[in-house]
Amino acid sequence: MNSTMSILAKVARLLLVSFNLTLMVAPALADDECEEPIADWQPREILKQRLEQQGWVVQRIRIDDGCYEVRALNERGRRIKATFSPASLILLKLKVKDDKHPHSDSKHPNESISVIKQEQSK
Repeated sequence: MNSTMSILAKVARLLLVSFNLTLMVAPALADDECEEPIADWQPREILKQRLEQQGWVVQRIRIDDGCYEVRALNERGRRIKATFSPASLILLKLKVKDDKHPHSDSKHPNESISVIKQEQSK
């Protein structure tokens, strides 16, 4: 009986330690890239206008992990998934999907994709 209680106590301690480690690691695993206060965010419409000036056809802009996530077609008709900082509108991530090469999911350096920067007014 004592050995059964001892095993149960060890299992309980192991589960408790595992649970505590999970709680400590979970925030580090979160993919929150943008942490600017909402009060500093620029409207999505400004981002959309700037992208359209570059020849993009914006399909949607949504908020994901505190960032603006854009799905669009570029001037060559390739599908784009881009992540922008909502406060500065700086490009953080970019994926270009080449439908002619279905396994290609990478950046295309020859395409005219510029980083959108907030104009410095100060």
